[in-house]
Amino acid sequence: MRLQKATRFALYAVLELARDPERQFSAGEIAERFEISGHHLSKVLRTLGRAGLVEALRGAGGGYRFRGNPKRVTLLDVIQHFEPVASRDAVREPGSRTPEGRALGRVIDEIDDIARATLGSITLATMRKLIDQDRREAAARPAERRARAATE
Repeated sequence: MRLQKATRFALYAVLELARDPERQFSAGEIAERFEISGHHLSKVLRTLGRAGLVEALRGAGGGYRFRGNPKRVTLLDVIQHFEPVASRDAVREPGSRTPEGRALGRVIDEIDDIARATLGSITLATMRKLIDQDRREAAARPAERRARAATE
């Protein structure tokens, strides 16, 4: 599954903000951390704000803060604001009325249903655990290499 740039930026932002929901981050901090366009990220954050997932804090110390519950907000909750996640039922493509087109449509619909179910079952808290696990494993790798080099 390939996600649009805005969708990936939104996921990066909410995952960063959900890391410490009490802390506020500027769009610039998030953009720098992920090496993405601050201008594009600002648009994404406005959309997330209208969706109620982030809160914009104004003023000199302003920024953004996560508003949801990381144990309840899923990847699908974020993605649905940037990607079409509705069923293909209303889509009429060339060949879709043929037996082959209908059969292909059923298979694609099933794949879409599985993707929606998967994305709807993975919370931001689960993603944060995966991220933290990856960080711990990455930090352990240099130590493991030094230990192997010392024994060789």
